[in-house]
Amino acid sequence: MNPFDNDNNNGNNGMNNMFLPPNYAVVQNKETQEVKVQKVGFSFTTLVFGIWPSVFRGDFYNTLCMIGVDFILAMVLTFLTGLNIAASAYEVFLIMPLAWSFVYNMMFFRHLQNKGFVPIDKRSAELLKRSYYFK
Repeated sequence: MNPFDNDNNNGNNGMNNMFLPPNYAVVQNKETQEVKVQKVGFSFTTLVFGIWPSVFRGDFYNTLCMIGVDFILAMVLTFLTGLNIAASAYEVFLIMPLAWSFVYNMMFFRHLQNKGFVPIDKRSAELLKRSYYFK
């Protein structure tokens, strides 16, 4: 019995009865058959570890985007406040993980969509569309 399935539908989500929490989506690249199972919503790992979850996922595109935005904000903060760049960067790198926590999983799924990934089952498709992660 699937502990995450309240109505106990046979637990089949297209992944050979792999039980997933309701906030996880499964996507697959039709060309390479690569499958990714990821959480939809707020990213606690990004909150705690900053950009490192994107590095460990091999998502270097979004890693570079996050670093670029962080450095641009540090430069703008330096210009506006007159602090030195080290103090501004320190403040940005303390604050930005909170902002990235709200948007990183969306950035990750949208990048996967651009690479040709599609939801593997109806539940994942509905979850991604409802969360505005896939168009």
